[in-house]
Amino acid sequence: MPYVNVRILDDGVTAEQKAEVIAGITEIMVRVLNKNPESTFVVIDEVPLDNWGFKGKPVSELRKQPKA
Repeated sequence: MPYVNVRILDDGVTAEQKAEVIAGITEIMVRVLNKNPESTFVVIDEVPLDNWGFKGKPVSELRKQPKA
């Protein structure tokens, strides 16, 4: 019973995009590892931009900075 957890930023990903990610990951588990899709779980956690840090700062703050 595979369990795959995907964490992404909560920044406008649509339900259709998430469904495609779930289907794609399930297909890979079936094709590569011969797992049963009926018992394969894929969970997407959407993390608020304030809760995701990079380079010592929250992503919400980094996105406000001008691009180099």
